Amino acid sequence: MDRRHLITTAALGSAAAFLPTGTANAETLASTNSAADAAALKRSMRRYLADHLRDPQTARATVPRIFDIGFNWRPPVAPLAKFDFLLAFGFGNRPPANGGDPTRVLPEPGPMNEDLADTVVKALRRARRKLPVYAQWEIARHLKAKYDMDDVVSIEPVFADDGTITYLSTDGVVAQVVALRSNRPGGVGTAGVIAFEDHIKRCVQTTRARGVSAFAPRGLSMPDTYDPKSAQAWTRDRDIYLVHDMYAQITVLRNDLIKERYPNG
Repeated sequence: MDRRHLITTAALGSAAAFLPTGTANAETLASTNSAADAAALKRSMRRYLADHLRDPQTARATVPRIFDIGFNWRPPVAPLAKFDFLLAFGFGNRPPANGGDPTRVLPEPGPMNEDLADTVVKALRRARRKLPVYAQWEIARHLKAKYDMDDVVSIEPVFADDGTITYLSTDGVVAQVVALRSNRPGGVGTAGVIAFEDHIKRCVQTTRARGVSAFAPRGLSMPDTYDPKSAQAWTRDRDIYLVHDMYAQITVLRNDLIKERYPNG
């Protein structure tokens, strides 16, 4: 089953009678069908949860949150012409070469980040114009070594005074880019986000949470092959990573809900 179609496909039925034939209309029909499936699933979830909790009101509030975090893995998209810069987020890595101490020695960037570097280059070629590139260091290393890109802005981890490494979170990467671009005459601008396929929705959300307009590039496929040798255990297997990502999304949602309802603590 296509990993993006977690909702069971319903019969197209009578909707087909109202749409003309053709590829574009087939895509419209598929989108309409998917939306109908989503609505049906949410209704079923609300009924089940309301019965389970014996609380219809809480079920109505909770189901959309569960649905967005657990069943929606597609980011908002925009054409490459809309972007002022590309923002590429790393995913996984490999242990340091020669058995170095991972708390003090940078790991090897690894094959998933090479795939992401390839995707950055593909986006630039399709854009047919020069776009500034801000890339997490693992991707930047591949862009330099494989494509001889000297003008990419590498977002590096932080080295403490004692030599230990603090790796940036997804939000930490965005914060660095915002700091670098915030004083530009036009402001930060619109980001075209490049990220691993199961990570990209959260990357776009996190970028937007920092006040930056952000989208995934329309029509550009993101890398999706997991590395079983990744030094980050949660990025070795898809089923584990999805739990990790949902956990991260839930943490953000929890904090936002508390701030909204109890702004004074």
